[in-house]
Amino acid sequence: MKLQHLVIIFFTLLYSSIFSQTPDNYKPEREKIFDLVHTKLKVDFNFSDKTMNGEAWVTLKPHYYDANKVVLDANTMIISEVKLNEKNLNFTYNDFDLEIVLPKTYTKNQEFTLYIKYLSQPEKVKDRGSKAITDAKGLYFINTDGFDKNKTAQIWTQGETQANSAWFPTIDAPNQKMTQEIEITVPNKYVTLSNGALINQIKKGKNRTDYWKLEKKHAPYLAFIGVGEFEIIKDNYKNIPVDYYVEKEYAPYAKEIFGLTPEMIGFFETKLGVDFPWNKYSQIVVRDYVSGAMENTTAVVHGEQAYQKPGQLIDNNIQENTIAHEIFHHWFGNLVTSESWSNLALNESFANYSEYLWREYKYGKVNAEMHLFDQVEAYKNAQDAKNKSLVRFTYDDREDLFDLVSYNKGGAILHMLRKVVGDKAFFEGLKQYLTKYQYQSAEVHQLRLVFEELTGKDLNWFFNQWFYGAGHPDIQVSYDYNTLRKTVTVNLFQLQAGYFQFPISIDVFEGSKKTRHTVFVDAKDASFTFPYNSQPNLIQINSDNNLICDLNENKILSDYIFQLKHADNFVHRREALLEVVKKQEEKDAFNAVVEALNDESYKIRILALENIDLINKFSKRDAINKIINMANNDKKTLVQASAIGTLGKLIDVELIPIFEKALETKSYSVLGRALVSMYYVDKEKALKKSKTLPDEVRKILATPLTRIFIEEKDDSELPFIAKSVVSGMFLSNDEPTKILFKSAFKQISESNNTEAIQNVVDDMVVKGKQYKGFNFDKVAINLMRNMVNDQKKADKPNREKNIAIIKAAMAKLL
Repeated sequence: MKLQHLVIIFFTLLYSSIFSQTPDNYKPEREKIFDLVHTKLKVDFNFSDKTMNGEAWVTLKPHYYDANKVVLDANTMIISEVKLNEKNLNFTYNDFDLEIVLPKTYTKNQEFTLYIKYLSQPEKVKDRGSKAITDAKGLYFINTDGFDKNKTAQIWTQGETQANSAWFPTIDAPNQKMTQEIEITVPNKYVTLSNGALINQIKKGKNRTDYWKLEKKHAPYLAFIGVGEFEIIKDNYKNIPVDYYVEKEYAPYAKEIFGLTPEMIGFFETKLGVDFPWNKYSQIVVRDYVSGAMENTTAVVHGEQAYQKPGQLIDNNIQENTIAHEIFHHWFGNLVTSESWSNLALNESFANYSEYLWREYKYGKVNAEMHLFDQVEAYKNAQDAKNKSLVRFTYDDREDLFDLVSYNKGGAILHMLRKVVGDKAFFEGLKQYLTKYQYQSAEVHQLRLVFEELTGKDLNWFFNQWFYGAGHPDIQVSYDYNTLRKTVTVNLFQLQAGYFQFPISIDVFEGSKKTRHTVFVDAKDASFTFPYNSQPNLIQINSDNNLICDLNENKILSDYIFQLKHADNFVHRREALLEVVKKQEEKDAFNAVVEALNDESYKIRILALENIDLINKFSKRDAINKIINMANNDKKTLVQASAIGTLGKLIDVELIPIFEKALETKSYSVLGRALVSMYYVDKEKALKKSKTLPDEVRKILATPLTRIFIEEKDDSELPFIAKSVVSGMFLSNDEPTKILFKSAFKQISESNNTEAIQNVVDDMVVKGKQYKGFNFDKVAINLMRNMVNDQKKADKPNREKNIAIIKAAMAKLL
């Protein structure tokens, strides 16, 4: 298929840039010398030593060429036996590669099964993790030494990218596919989970062996085992078991957290036209997890952030997007797997886009627009993201590919592809891709070829610039009006080096009448002329927000006020609101902000509440009454909470009844805002409520309660605050929250309160061990050294005792 001459020149230069890397830096698909066919494991655990006894039967066959030796990945194990047909084999092992000499030369498709007896030593594994996955031990023993009295013992695995070879010998590459059997022996009090079906359970004394079997092929990194004291909450989709493994405390809420799972499976199955390909779907929530979640085939693992109480779930199930994401992986990543980590987009970009698809279906267009905006903004704000292509054949470490380009930008690129080929062709193309490559691995070019064959279109231009190129258009927009001909010419000039080709939608507003034009930009400088009957009130570029781009326009206040009222997409109304709130000293602007309180998007309503100026001369009682009504009745509790926070800024005793009502809410976001707002008008009521809340609620409301107790200088609450300080300082995404907890930490560090000192250093030790991959142990040690200095400066009775506590904690991390 031929491309236009200029496009050929452009992409020839682009390709020469991409592929002019040194051979040492190019990361190819792993060569298939052998095919991994089947893995059978028998495992049991040494809980105190944090090691695992393993036996493996690994079935292999030469991929094409004859071979008489095989190399398996086996990270930091003790290998005691290697056999074939009960005969010992010679092998060499260097802590990473297990090289086995076979007794004869095997030819293509001639299978054989190796027996390997070994000891897995995950605590000795040395392999760098990533920002997405904090380390790569493969097998994790959580509190099996009983160090943390508030946590039960758990064992779980994390295979992606290539860490499963730390707990079983394999060919640890995404282009391999295997079936598997795993026998897991544990004490009777523990529940186990693995891939596929639980075939049987055999008790022997105090122990039990669970036998799990997966009969359909998947990649080695998707193998999983989990062990712990879990309740199993049963659900189903059609005849497919859907189970939720949670700790006892959260069993009553499991279906509130995960209950949309069957509907999600059904929606994706219908949308893709491909049946859910596996025999069960289980989800387990584990402690101290090293990532957000992982799509292990039929045995998805979630971190403990998934645990939420009804008072949180009524506001927003923060795990819902992740639940959809991991389900979609069971088609994109598990059924068809990227052949190399360079092609990670075939896994993660699709899973990311599933979140949009789910929200579009379940909650409507505006909700999906809000989600897409958040995803694209995160990509744009990520350091160096604009310089990275989606498909990367050159990288320093495969873990670095798990970034906001592979996820967020990749999902948005698929949204653009959907627009380019049309809805019908997009989903038909996905169906054909999944069907053609099921239980195999694939690369991005194969996806392109499926779409080209289906649509008859040459899509090289799209895939080359969006999958294999970096960045996005940065567009300068200008307008030329011809009042005699009644036309407007829209000029689009791309400011970045080179240029992109793309379709883009342009809305021309004449009063409330909107005309949408879709044009195709194929040059650095492009112009398009449109007729009008009356002078346009607004011209909205990228009106459907399908294109990933930056727009540079010169608009005045009246343009933004009109845009806030009439723009079709959430993104453009949000942009307009942020400009309009800057000019609230003008009556039209203030009125526009008040009108935005009625916006269909709850995030626009919140943004308007957070920025409305209720002090200026245009603030009328009806605006405040509207906010009071929102505080009482908005259908979204997050908006109610924001309305209460806005009213709280007025410090008006007449609002006490509003805050009192909010103190009885089921919503934790509303309750938290009400406590702070009440504090500034009636401290006694706020403090009484704060101190009488159940402990589990106080823990969830740590941020607003900390704000109150720190301002109140209530030293008696320092032990409570201390339990949340470390998380607030380092794990929060909200800068004001980080500042608040840094202030709280300083107050604790300088205090005489031994219980608070003990609580904060205990938490630092736990998190120092948990986030060692992020070097938080070193951060914690430095913080504790500062605490020692603060205590030395303080002339207080418990100084020496506090210093001894801090130094004892430091010793646990050194």
